[in-house]
Amino acid sequence: MTRAAALAELEADAAFVHETLAPTLQIAWPLLAQRAGCEVWLKHENHGPIGSFKLRGGLTYFRELCAREPEVRGVVTASRGNHGQSIPWAARRSGIPATVVVPRGNGVEKNAAMRALGVELVEHGRDFQDAFEHATALAKSRDLHFVPSFHEWLVRGVSTWALELFRAAPELDSLYVPIGLGSGICGALRARAALGVRTKIVGVVSERAPTYALSFAAGRAVPTETADTFADGIAVRAPNPDAVARIAAGVERIVQVSDAEIRAAMRALFSDTHNVAEGAGAAALAACLQEREAVAGRRIGVVLTGGNVDRDLYARILAQED
Repeated sequence: MTRAAALAELEADAAFVHETLAPTLQIAWPLLAQRAGCEVWLKHENHGPIGSFKLRGGLTYFRELCAREPEVRGVVTASRGNHGQSIPWAARRSGIPATVVVPRGNGVEKNAAMRALGVELVEHGRDFQDAFEHATALAKSRDLHFVPSFHEWLVRGVSTWALELFRAAPELDSLYVPIGLGSGICGALRARAALGVRTKIVGVVSERAPTYALSFAAGRAVPTETADTFADGIAVRAPNPDAVARIAAGVERIVQVSDAEIRAAMRALFSDTHNVAEGAGAAALAACLQEREAVAGRRIGVVLTGGNVDRDLYARILAQED
């Protein structure tokens, strides 16, 4: 596909998403710049109907699904909460019932938000991978359509946040993007290619869930035994091979951040911008702050991917000292 054709396709996807969602803001916050020692453009994907970038992908997924499988009787997916709100939100618009499988001990408020969308919420397993495997089994036993957390239809919708950012804040030197299963960062790669910009894209993972960092280094999918981080949106232990290939081909590097650094970034986002970030949502800023010396004086993009954090957990984090 030519770059012109790729851009036309991306702009058509954006036009579709914008029929439902207004573009989100990107703001160069002065206090963040002071803290990071560089110009920081924060992309506010925490603003929107589900408080996360994921809804963009859910909308485009169901556009394609309903066109190709108009008789679909129901869908099932696995999630820690944001994808699990995106899919039923989009499914409900199409009159399709949704089931979401979450691990036991999942966020109370994320679970409540999913139930409020009318889903059947199934709690199973110790982490996302266990929930994923149970969801695929339910799809077979109940004859439901399984919605993965990484898929080209999702990436097409998710790409639209990066299109907005690149156009509103041109000539970014680098853009930090957290990696869950990979739709967010692969969307950024798609938008960069379509626009022909030269921004370096930097992936961010938890050092307690380093599967994509290990995979990037090895050039192939490398699963881990655990993904023990409170930042549930990036608590992944089995990477998607297609996402690994795209990331290996286009990402500059992957930064690993600690839970302490993520918590500090959550506090910084509240202090400097008065925005709420969940753990995964603050991971990109955590990486930027970790690399403060390397980005000094540069123009940097940071995406705040979501703000869905339980109140009690957030209160504890805010009460801690930096």
